[in-house]
Amino acid sequence: MKVSKTVWGAAAACGLLIGMIGGAALLYAKHAGNDKADAGPFLDQSELARFAAGSLAALEAPAALKPAPAYVFRTQGGADARLADFRGRVVVLNVWAMWCVPCRTEMPTLARLATAYADSDLLVLPVNVDTGAEQVAAATAFIDAHPPLPLYSDPKFQLPFELPGKGKMPQTVLLDRDGRVRAYLSGEADWASAEARALIDALLAEGEAAGG
Repeated sequence: MKVSKTVWGAAAACGLLIGMIGGAALLYAKHAGNDKADAGPFLDQSELARFAAGSLAALEAPAALKPAPAYVFRTQGGADARLADFRGRVVVLNVWAMWCVPCRTEMPTLARLATAYADSDLLVLPVNVDTGAEQVAAATAFIDAHPPLPLYSDPKFQLPFELPGKGKMPQTVLLDRDGRVRAYLSGEADWASAEARALIDALLAEGEAAGG
């Protein structure tokens, strides 16, 4: 009987030890997995992600650079326009509509941004997606009240779905001088803020450095 108790005691001790080792291994694996998961979102972001602060907290800055879509939209005069037409300039592309309240709310900040960089290579490019004569007329009057912003339009309401935000409104995409998507943000932001201007300055400086 004593032998049996000894055997069972040894078995219990061995099981406890194995359980402790297994538990420690599981805890480490879980911790390591969490560290990897936490690091994941930063692994595919470029150095421009450092500007994701304040009103730009939702900014995405993909490390993998892709060209802007070749989608055709319209100038105010009805001519075809493509994002490739603006290569050589840093472009702040904003898709908006009159029915989108956050779009209208942030528009004055885009106008202030355009004014502040009027003598630079920056182009603030709002593209309206309203349809119907009444809504288009309202959009024209609205953008005219926010100089120096131009009016571009996408009556098919397709451009937002061609961009990284996949249809979200408002959506703002920043392109470098080579026409590549460098950063984007879905939702309202203050584009006249210090963090927005710092982001713009960084993109403009890239071109200046390359030119030098």
